[in-house]
Amino acid sequence: MKFIIAKKIEMSQEFSEDGTVTPVTILEAGPITVTQVKKTEKDGYQAVQVGFGTRKAKNVSKPVKGHLKDLGTFAVLKEFKTTDAYERGQVITAESFEAGDMVDVTGTSIGRGYAGVVKRHGFSGSLKTHGHKDQLRMSGSIGAGEPQHVFKGMRMSGQMGAAQVTTKNLKIVSVDAKKNQIKVRGAVPGSRGMVLFIKTARNSRKKK
Repeated sequence: MKFIIAKKIEMSQEFSEDGTVTPVTILEAGPITVTQVKKTEKDGYQAVQVGFGTRKAKNVSKPVKGHLKDLGTFAVLKEFKTTDAYERGQVITAESFEAGDMVDVTGTSIGRGYAGVVKRHGFSGSLKTHGHKDQLRMSGSIGAGEPQHVFKGMRMSGQMGAAQVTTKNLKIVSVDAKKNQIKVRGAVPGSRGMVLFIKTARNSRKKK
């Protein structure tokens, strides 16, 4: 399984020779450094921990400094489960991917603040008729007569966005190894500068 940590730069367009326009998201992918290798014998499962970006040493706790030792300091540490062989200190770049690969991209969606049911869940609201007055965008009844409590999972007003989201089966359009950039077809979660986790699509399906 291929994986990398990236930062969202911007959305753009790619033009093919026949004039077809493809919407793409430009990502600054890697380089990432393997900071820890976990094995089944010792840890109970196989995985690698990788570091991305930089952070001032004064902002890193002593336990983390001891964990990283001579590898430096990283802004993000992330663990990926994999059965492939890696070594501590190994550097992974955007070159590990190639055009045509299908990937899943995970990130934090843009926060929209506190939102009502019409905006958050797409409710139609009440009819604009006599007697409704200020209840046009209200949710309506939320509780049952029996057992007299609101069931878990009821769609109500609340925090919208700012949640972990995974966009699946995105096609890599191109890879620029010199700039450490990957162009992915379509949109990915989050705003500009957001940190994203990219890995080979679990249920990969071919796209044109």
